[in-house]
Amino acid sequence: MAARSELTRLEAVLDAFADRLLPRVPAGVREFLAFGIKQAWACLFGALMLVAIIATSWLYPADAAVAGNDFLVILAVVIQIGMLAARLETGRELIVIILFHIVGTGMEIFKTAVGSWNYAPGGVLHIGAVPLFTGFMYAAVGSYIVRVYRLFDLRFTHYPPRWLTAVIAAAIYINFFTHHFIVDFRLVLVGLTVIVFFRCRMHFSVHRSRPTMPVLLAFVLVAFFIWLAENIGTAAGAWLYPSQDDGWHLVPLTKLVAWFLLMMISVVLVTFVHKPKPPEPDVPDIRD
Repeated sequence: MAARSELTRLEAVLDAFADRLLPRVPAGVREFLAFGIKQAWACLFGALMLVAIIATSWLYPADAAVAGNDFLVILAVVIQIGMLAARLETGRELIVIILFHIVGTGMEIFKTAVGSWNYAPGGVLHIGAVPLFTGFMYAAVGSYIVRVYRLFDLRFTHYPPRWLTAVIAAAIYINFFTHHFIVDFRLVLVGLTVIVFFRCRMHFSVHRSRPTMPVLLAFVLVAFFIWLAENIGTAAGAWLYPSQDDGWHLVPLTKLVAWFLLMMISVVLVTFVHKPKPPEPDVPDIRD
């Protein structure tokens, strides 16, 4: 499990409960359950946002006094306040969430202006054509990454210099804007990301085990699940791409490239709040 000092009060209670319960099941099942529980807990903010988007699309009255987009903003704020009040998030996590909100909203304003995608009109809580709930969707990605970092006590070997990752992340963010006017360098940026992180491995704590995996594989896996969530969001009508105006269909798999690059930006933002640390020497677990 994560270091006890890093857990919120509720997480410490759950951690203690898991210590009593999980040893009663076979080791393989125990580690699988612990991994799934931690991942689900890390996804809490994003899952609640996705449920809010789907529920608003299916159940919210079209003629309500408060527009659906505005209602989503209210729900997002309530979710955020609730997580802070219940101490489900730490102060560091809130900083990352705010950073993601700003970065995401800035890109949304530009992308909707050039017609990359569009949102249903209506409401007063928006900037240009961008409903303010969209910033919380990017914040959900940030919330997940920073919570995973803490819950799994992430450590890294061969992590590249942070200044270098920041330069690449800045180039990726700029390219999201400039590719509409000049050459699109996204494949070059993917190549640079692969080169820089090729040797980097992530060490993470499940329950008793501490496996490793290539960081690039983690980028791809998270990008894939964001793509799945994106398909749910577009199917619910929260936003649409121009190709979906005549009928919904799956977002092309090529969109995974954009989400892979977003992962690079996301990780860099998080590492400036949580500095990447090397693995600690193996020590016996006193709870065994």
